Amino acid sequence: MSLALYRKYRPSIFADVIGQEHVTTPLSNALSSGSTHHAYLFSGPRGCGKTSSARIMARSLNCEKGPTPNPCGECQSCKDLVANGPGSLDVIELDAATHGLVDDARDLRDKAFFAPVQSKYKIYIIDEAHQLGPGAANALLKVVEEPPPHVIFIFATTEPEKLISTIRSRTHHYPFRLVPPGILTTHLEKICTSEGAEVAKGVLPLVVRASGGSVRDALSILGQLLAGAGPDGVSYEIALQLLGFTDGALLDDAIDAIAARDGATLFKTVDRVIESGHDPRRFTSDLLERLRDLMIVDALAETNANSILRDLPNDQLERMRNQSQHIGSANLSRAADIAAEGLTQMRGATAPRLILELICGRILLPGGDTSESGLLSRIERLERAENLAPMSNAQTSVKQSPTPNVGDFKEALPKSPSKAEEIAPKKVVAEEAKKAPAKASTGMDIAGLRRVWPDVIEDVKKRRRLTWSLLSASAQVLGLDDSAITIGIVNAGARDSFIRSESDVILRQAFVDVVGIDRNIEVVVDASINPNTPQTRETRVDESPSDTEQLSGHALLAKELGAQIITEGK
Repeated sequence: MSLALYRKYRPSIFADVIGQEHVTTPLSNALSSGSTHHAYLFSGPRGCGKTSSARIMARSLNCEKGPTPNPCGECQSCKDLVANGPGSLDVIELDAATHGLVDDARDLRDKAFFAPVQSKYKIYIIDEAHQLGPGAANALLKVVEEPPPHVIFIFATTEPEKLISTIRSRTHHYPFRLVPPGILTTHLEKICTSEGAEVAKGVLPLVVRASGGSVRDALSILGQLLAGAGPDGVSYEIALQLLGFTDGALLDDAIDAIAARDGATLFKTVDRVIESGHDPRRFTSDLLERLRDLMIVDALAETNANSILRDLPNDQLERMRNQSQHIGSANLSRAADIAAEGLTQMRGATAPRLILELICGRILLPGGDTSESGLLSRIERLERAENLAPMSNAQTSVKQSPTPNVGDFKEALPKSPSKAEEIAPKKVVAEEAKKAPAKASTGMDIAGLRRVWPDVIEDVKKRRRLTWSLLSASAQVLGLDDSAITIGIVNAGARDSFIRSESDVILRQAFVDVVGIDRNIEVVVDASINPNTPQTRETRVDESPSDTEQLSGHALLAKELGAQIITEGK
């Protein structure tokens, strides 16, 4: 039987304790200067190093060259007190959960006055000290207050406020804390290297997330994964299923459906969650966390979200940036409030799936929500709709879009149709497109198309800059059936420019290359798409075209305008 990882890699010196420098540094300084105290209180969450640090403290005090923060490792005391060593008669560990009675405290008090067997100090490590009963704590009070010169007490507890104040006031209190994800991930990487274990990309962030910052829990989970690893090591899929986290594709489908206000796709995603064996509570929790991440991405639109969301790859961050822009800050906040409230309700007797479906329904229908978040969500949608009217002149168009739209100049051309005649029927077409069948015979559904839409746009960019400029900021996938893919564009001018430039051929080929679907491209006007996003207002460092590229896009559009004027003049 192999030794558990959390025991195998238990630290033996303060330098090996990770994430607790605010505790280990002053303790090391006290040992170096000889300014040690007769009673210590180590508090903090489980698995963060309290008991291990207490043993290290005892080892450092009883070393023949001590007190020292760096035990020699050669004397008998150091060998006895090394991690997983045999132990020492002069270091007594007691669990207050089983030794918290008055008689136990009296027995400890009486034996404390006897001299140590072979070491400098007799050290009592009392774990779970908050479980000392009032009588036992009071029985220890006198000896803790005025112990013999050879006795040192170290109390360890997760709930220091439950330890009686008279004992707390006589100790030096050192609060431990959970280990930050970055530090814990690095520690796990070192252990995997030491063990010679192959771990797929993304597994360690899952382990860190499941551990909640506890080193012991993280090592226990990692040990379980390594024990069940195959010839190729620990795969991401196995870790995902074993730890119970939701597949990222399901979360992307749900978020894309919320962004498009597509209830059919959202409820189909919930059905897939249930049919695949995922726990509705876990899915709701993961959905809430994803909404939190989207709010962070939305708030950091002008900077790099990697500074906070360090574990997410760049392509996922880009997809989330696109999602956050389509949903909006107020809608994200409201959806997070609904998910958090629903997660609380799932603790009751009501079927979790029912609560999850109600959460989805409330997120999709803000109209009847009279709360502050609901009103903000409705105001945000109204503001977006107000900003979606076609721009009145070319100057405004250039300021708000990477390239001008042909339709913005049509009012200045002869024989141009009126706005009412052009836009009204196309809104009806857009609504019909939204009701189009959501799944094609190929097996790809509309949620899948929305998820790969950024990749399709990137492929279009390589083929023709003009087509990319028309689609990148003002288009969205609306429908998919066996004959066509329906694309919604924000206004009639951009739609007409797309058709006249035969951009449907470019987009069709991009879908073939990226997704493997060959369909006709149908383009309709959809005024619910917001072109006024940070992606169009500001130049993005990583993917926006250079000044030369923007000028070339404008030149192409100007050339098209000139050709149109000549044609209509004839």
